Amino acid sequence: MVMRSLRLLGIFLLIAVATLAMPAQSQAQIAVGVSIHIGPPVLPVYAQPICPGPGYIWTPGYWAYGPDGYFWVPGTWVVAPAVGLLWTPGYWGWGGGVYMWHAGYWGPHVGFYGGINYGFGYGGVGFVGGEWRGGAFAYNTAVTNVNVTVVHNTYVNNTTVINNNTTVNKNVSFNGGTGGTTAQPTAAEQAAAKEQHIQPTSEQMQHEHTASTNRAQLASVNHGQPTVAASAKPGVFSGKGVVAAKAAASPNRPPSANAMSANKTTASSANRSDRPPTAMTKSAATTKTNSASTSSTNSTKSAQSNSSSNKSNSNGSHSSNRPPSSPHTNSSHSDKPEHSKPEHNKP
Repeated sequence: MVMRSLRLLGIFLLIAVATLAMPAQSQAQIAVGVSIHIGPPVLPVYAQPICPGPGYIWTPGYWAYGPDGYFWVPGTWVVAPAVGLLWTPGYWGWGGGVYMWHAGYWGPHVGFYGGINYGFGYGGVGFVGGEWRGGAFAYNTAVTNVNVTVVHNTYVNNTTVINNNTTVNKNVSFNGGTGGTTAQPTAAEQAAAKEQHIQPTSEQMQHEHTASTNRAQLASVNHGQPTVAASAKPGVFSGKGVVAAKAAASPNRPPSANAMSANKTTASSANRSDRPPTAMTKSAATTKTNSASTSSTNSTKSAQSNSSSNKSNSNGSHSSNRPPSSPHTNSSHSDKPEHSKPEHNKP
């Protein structure tokens, strides 16, 4: 009991130190109590379930952390708590030596969410999946899955927004640190962070809790491909409207995995840039040694051949009945020294 109390005290102290290291505009979003030394897995690839009806806004899935490690909270459609509110997704951010969870919130504008490309309108900056028009929410069918025969408030906008101050890495699930996005809050996002916010709805909180009790959602169990990657409504983990993650493709792999794959592909290249200098030096030295050994072996063979030829000329009939010495053609033995047996001329 004492050890548990000390452990909890240490965690809270660590959180306090990490919080002080965060920028002022980010501290308001931090979900106190979640700080991890290991970054979350990459975002799984999944299709968006169809919108269940008017008034629902898409909230992307994310990796949350519990006693058994990271678990996936499925993306889902949620009814906004009030007209005019938009969802700013939560994100993991590196700071103070730990990964901190910055909780999502509802507000009049979409704020900073780490430059994470959650898809379906959340490309890393802002939200292009829809907008409020009057008292109704209109859906951009270019990036959201909406049945236009059911939902009539729709439009199409294929415009791609490019922000030169933001680096968006597909499927990367955290900001900062090694391998994370390098996005920084824009002036508009900083202003949005200071606006009045509404916390996640009770349905959203229950949705996350349900995911935490489902062992199939654990990253250690599903290996980054949850069977419930998204659902049509909060709390629904089976039946119609539930979508599983797709098989991970190359863009869904972390940079380190892509680098390892590339290294294997180019392993036979003469100039291998993926090897450390010491390894390359050793390789060069081995090559030189093999080359020298081969040269020495060839010289030895040549000398033996000349010696044999001279003996053949001097012994005449005795050597003419013997077959000529066959040269070694197996190149795999070229780097091994040969031990030649002395020749004995038969009388």
